[in-house]
Amino acid sequence: MISLSTADGVAEIVLNAPHKLNSLDEQALRDLAEAYDDAAAAASSGDVRALLLRGEGRAFCAGRDISGVTPETDDAAAYLGGLVQPLLQKMSAFPAPTFAAAQGACLGVGLGLLLATDVVYVAEDAKFGSPFAKLGATLDSGGHWYFTERLGMHRTLDLIYTAELMSGAEAVAQGMFSRAMPKGELLEKTRRIVAGVASGATGAFNVSKELVAHIRDERLGLWEAMEEENAEQARLCKTADYAEGFRAFQEKRVPNFKGTGV
Repeated sequence: MISLSTADGVAEIVLNAPHKLNSLDEQALRDLAEAYDDAAAAASSGDVRALLLRGEGRAFCAGRDISGVTPETDDAAAYLGGLVQPLLQKMSAFPAPTFAAAQGACLGVGLGLLLATDVVYVAEDAKFGSPFAKLGATLDSGGHWYFTERLGMHRTLDLIYTAELMSGAEAVAQGMFSRAMPKGELLEKTRRIVAGVASGATGAFNVSKELVAHIRDERLGLWEAMEEENAEQARLCKTADYAEGFRAFQEKRVPNFKGTGV
């Protein structure tokens, strides 16, 4: 149910089980991790310079596939700590810019996949939230951190207690994701943006990706963050892409970036 294709510097990973809303069982999580490993290897060799994650059908991912789960014997710790969290960490550390296009239900581990992605574009009528109140469980896959960081404590607990879902348009308006688009335009527009990024200065983009993660995780202040920016800018000034970008600007032409960052 997980497929990986590469073309023109873009890796596209697809959740392809629309009959079950792309819900993920243990094997699907292993397959998804393998797809990211393969794409990362291609990125390390320079063949992949951006990645797009999407889901087939009317939903991006409805969460965990619980069709074969028995509550009395379920090992949620093994599923979440042994499979989900390592996958999300792998996705977050992917060595190139990553994007997701999300439509329909984006819940549980499906939401986790989005929070581990650099840039997320959503359909205006996509659905986000915490349906776990109806299961006697709680939000997982990093959802508590993500909601609290983006929405604040009160809105987070409101969503958890009531199990109400937000639309994609509302989620973007509240700062959860980057852009909301009509469902019929989502994939085409996202692919076009990802292709443009893949042809850009992806070495410099990766520097920004690491800086943003460090600022978030270490809660850096302005001047600490600026010192790190200065150091990275000094290093980038010595790269071939920097020289090419300068020459292209002076010559009023489109730059031909290699994306190596060296």
